[in-house]
Amino acid sequence: MITKAYTVAFEGVDARIVEVQCAVTAGLPAFSIVGLPGKSVSEAIERIRSALTAMAVALPSKRITVNLTPADLPKSGSHYDLPIALAVLAALEIVPAAEIEAFVAIGELALDGAIIPVNGAISAALAASSEDKDLLCPAGCAPEAAWVSSTQALGVTSLTSLVQHFTGNAVLPPAKPGEVASTEHVGDMIDVKGQERAKRALEIAASGRHHVLMVGPPGAGKSMLAARLTGILPEMTPLEALETSMVHSVAGLLSGQGIRRDRPFRAPHHTASMPAIAGGGRGASPGEISLAHNGVLFMDEFPEYNRNVLETLRQPLETGEIAVTRANAKVTYPCRIMLVAAANPCRCGHLADANRACSRAPVCGEDYLGKISGPLMDRFDLRIELPPVAYSDLDLPASGETSFEIAKRVRAAREIQEARYENLTAINQNADIEGNLLEDVATPDSESRAFLEQISDRFGLSARGYHRILRVARTIADLDQSEMVRKPHVAEAVSYRTSLSQQL
Repeated sequence: MITKAYTVAFEGVDARIVEVQCAVTAGLPAFSIVGLPGKSVSEAIERIRSALTAMAVALPSKRITVNLTPADLPKSGSHYDLPIALAVLAALEIVPAAEIEAFVAIGELALDGAIIPVNGAISAALAASSEDKDLLCPAGCAPEAAWVSSTQALGVTSLTSLVQHFTGNAVLPPAKPGEVASTEHVGDMIDVKGQERAKRALEIAASGRHHVLMVGPPGAGKSMLAARLTGILPEMTPLEALETSMVHSVAGLLSGQGIRRDRPFRAPHHTASMPAIAGGGRGASPGEISLAHNGVLFMDEFPEYNRNVLETLRQPLETGEIAVTRANAKVTYPCRIMLVAAANPCRCGHLADANRACSRAPVCGEDYLGKISGPLMDRFDLRIELPPVAYSDLDLPASGETSFEIAKRVRAAREIQEARYENLTAINQNADIEGNLLEDVATPDSESRAFLEQISDRFGLSARGYHRILRVARTIADLDQSEMVRKPHVAEAVSYRTSLSQQL
């Protein structure tokens, strides 16, 4: 008799159903796994053998063959332990074979039969839902898997409790969705002294998910402003939270208690490698650009990053996804991010201060910022120059608006965009619009159009630069609750686009 169980093979944030077939036949005693298993899957034999021994279950003196199909799909990971053990238990008639076929199972077995949490529970739940099956998973993964409401997730603590469930002695209840409260402290914008223009630019960027480049001397507040950006962003929608949590689940970054609703803020060091930023390494895991999906990727000391790393950003910033290709894997991860980059005006950082600048000024500034290629620079919708903060400003009491007040305007602008694009699945914010849709929603009036033509001729704007000005102008108009894009909106958008033109 051949018994069956079901599990998944992960392909990035997606999962494919894998059928686990177990046959007990006459012949020399042996336990083998076929179907292109990786080393971690082959090692499951010893883990399962030890777990069954802990349950006082002895394997028969027969040949046990486990086949993972489709056989041409590479399998790796310890999450195959539980479905293989289930297929074996069904073959030994310890659990009913017909009942386990109604489930997709994932989980790693400890030597004593305990079931250890694994990555990718949300993706596995979605795959189970697509096949009208329920999910068996470690108890630590169940709160996150339960967010997929179209399937039931049963959290299992041990192989013994699973046997008791299928024999009716102790039925496992469906897990409830869990949510992790944010433990990260996000400062308030009112803490930043001065830099009102930069605060305004970040408000615009947050409203339309535009990319930002901040250039200023050390201590001007670039990192401080970026760290407070998530405090003015609206909470993720349930769909966004699920998308982001899928990436974090595959990367093993969820705490096991559920999913988080606050937007991710990732700040890799400038020495980070290509796989760390773009993704790759063992198993083609997601990189920082994907871990920041639906949130903020802050890259401080931007020109100090490896040139190849920077150029890798160009295509994902346009498409909102990145393909990670390796010899044994090719996966696509989402990366709809808001990129915030910060840089000093030159290597020493004091280009504008004649008393402190180095002897190579201003050539050093041109060389330093020149490390950012033109095509990559073209993708920054807003470019801000931050002046040094005067000592007199630091002595003043906190002033300006709080993050809560700014966030209300950002939320209102995003609600306008959600209503505008509600029938378009691939577009959520103004940063996504292009082509005919851009012409329809961001067409400026005649005065603004004439002004744009003058700016385009003077600064030699590319077609991408022209369209990005229109997108930013549309966002500024949304902040003003204006249905029409007018000259003041276009003029402000242009000011952020051309402010660094003389240096770059």
